[in-house]
Amino acid sequence: MESSTSSPQPPPSDPLDPFPQRSLEPGDIAVLVLYFLFVLAVGLWSTVKTKRDTVKGYFLAGGDMVWWPVGASLFASNVGSGHFVGLAGSGAATGISVAAYELNGMFSVLMLAWIFLPIYIAGQVTTMPEYLRRRFGGSRIAITLAVLYLFIYIFTKISVDMYAGAIFIQQSLHLDLYLSVVGLLAVTALYTVAGGLAAVIYTDALQTLIMLVGALTLMGYSFAAVGGMEGLQEKYFLALPSNLSENSSCGLPREDAFHLFRDPLTSDLPWPGILFGMSIPSLWYWCTDQVIVQRSLAAKNLSHAKGGSLMAAYLKVLPLFIMVFPGMVSRILFPDQVACADPEICQRVCNNPSGCSDIAYPKLVLELLPTGLRGLMMAVMVAALMSSLTSIFNSASTIFTMDLWNHVRPRASEKELMIVGRVFVLLLVLVSVLWIPVVQASQGGQLFVYIQAISSYLQPPVAMVFVLGCFWKRANEKGAFWGLVLGLLLGFIRLILDFIYVEPACHQPDERPSVVKNVHYLYFSMILSSVTVLTVTVMSLLTEPPSKEMISRLTWFTRGDPVVQKAQVPAATPLPPALSHNGTAEANSASIQLEMIQESASKAHSSDVTPKQSRVVRALLWLCGMEGKGTEQAPRPAEPVLASVEENPVVKTLLDVNCLLCICCAFFLWGYFA
Repeated sequence: MESSTSSPQPPPSDPLDPFPQRSLEPGDIAVLVLYFLFVLAVGLWSTVKTKRDTVKGYFLAGGDMVWWPVGASLFASNVGSGHFVGLAGSGAATGISVAAYELNGMFSVLMLAWIFLPIYIAGQVTTMPEYLRRRFGGSRIAITLAVLYLFIYIFTKISVDMYAGAIFIQQSLHLDLYLSVVGLLAVTALYTVAGGLAAVIYTDALQTLIMLVGALTLMGYSFAAVGGMEGLQEKYFLALPSNLSENSSCGLPREDAFHLFRDPLTSDLPWPGILFGMSIPSLWYWCTDQVIVQRSLAAKNLSHAKGGSLMAAYLKVLPLFIMVFPGMVSRILFPDQVACADPEICQRVCNNPSGCSDIAYPKLVLELLPTGLRGLMMAVMVAALMSSLTSIFNSASTIFTMDLWNHVRPRASEKELMIVGRVFVLLLVLVSVLWIPVVQASQGGQLFVYIQAISSYLQPPVAMVFVLGCFWKRANEKGAFWGLVLGLLLGFIRLILDFIYVEPACHQPDERPSVVKNVHYLYFSMILSSVTVLTVTVMSLLTEPPSKEMISRLTWFTRGDPVVQKAQVPAATPLPPALSHNGTAEANSASIQLEMIQESASKAHSSDVTPKQSRVVRALLWLCGMEGKGTEQAPRPAEPVLASVEENPVVKTLLDVNCLLCICCAFFLWGYFA
């Protein structure tokens, strides 16, 4: 028994260092460099080959993707380095309960394809704020949503991804956390300009394949090190740090570590919150978040979109086995580091006095895998991180520039919009770096718990507005707006209270107010949803009903209405948030912005002659996908998203049966681990 747990320990590099750490070897660094050269080559190839001069070609991959790259891209978009670090860290700290988020996502991604996507396709919408604008009218809901998306990106995406990547770099190269962040941003900028510009869905699919091969290999090494599942269940409860204080529960494994359903009052994830409170942010993420929905809209028809969702749902079974269980193994193999209970020792191990559970996965990669494979796994983690960072930067820049700045300054020139977009990205990076200490200290050092807590405060009001808009024809703009505002106000109040009254360390008394201490964030998600639904319902019933145009083809019950020819939307209409696509770079917002303002530019300068451009300018324009676009070009009519919701009856039946099988698989896993 002892030999299996002690064999992976590396030889100490310094006999005076009680926590020796293995670094990347030359072979690993060679694999790392080769992998990045390969990704850059694929990025440059896709830059040359892809059709980037139309909105549909750029954002929806021409709308002709088949099911398997759509499914792989859905999974890759969801699972990044933050997922590996966060899920494994929570597994090491508290057991398998965190896998409930992944199993919950299986239902939500199926709801996207079978319930929400037919509404979006019938309404011919490309973006989520566009859906809300058509469904409710006015612009204040879309503007509120744009501001909210920026907050969510900073709080739960950019700073979290930076922190997760920095942990990997810190553990492998032993650099300072903030030095790691700066280095990461510098490499990301290079990656963005050279190869990430037109990285398409197929690159995501390739990344997913390599990620899964590496993660499954590491899972095999992990289970072999502890004697399989039986060894894991036996040894996890014995994985105690040697510096454990007497008569203290700090650092002890939870007794319910192998159960999904836990005590409704005293546990880390109460079972009513898992069943109801967790489903609402999950619904927001999978069914209304622009980045996810965009990938489904890239499918060539509804059947392929359903196939992609099915593939993503089946893949969502894997995180429990390739992230959570290996995180628990890491605690067994390295209890003094991963499960450290003393703030001073945690500070020495991982520079985070709140706890070191988040180093669980990087520790396994560095200590268990052989040379070469270790470098490949590090490359996949960091490349996935940088891909998501460039995507988020581009998305956030577009939201701010086109939805907010363009609203304040509707006559802003093309040059001004491009400058504002770039300056905003720099500001965004600065704010995100300053936010990292908050991420580091929050929720006892558990990254994934931090992400889910923030999501439970900000996402339920948006999710409820979408649900009521899709399934209640009487919901109107006034009800939706005030429901959204009241829900978000309550969410922000709880968010601020969480940061004012930080969760105390294990050995300290909990003196937080009862609304923070006793109301779990999943319960608060349920409260927010109820308040939002009640407000929307009351306000909608007290005010005038929406017009027929507001609900035709835009709700579940009216999706089959005959198509009414509407006035053509000009090319200058701003396309709102999250127009990121598979790691596209911030610089690509230039091509987006050029599409948006082409009509106004052509009117203002129709008599102008395009000046001769230098080679440097032409090269930069080519890199941004803007070559050959004269300002005198006429506005392009909007292209439809997917032609119809019609399906081949045989294919439809096959997909429906597969959907039922997938749901049965999810129920089996819930029942087995509950």
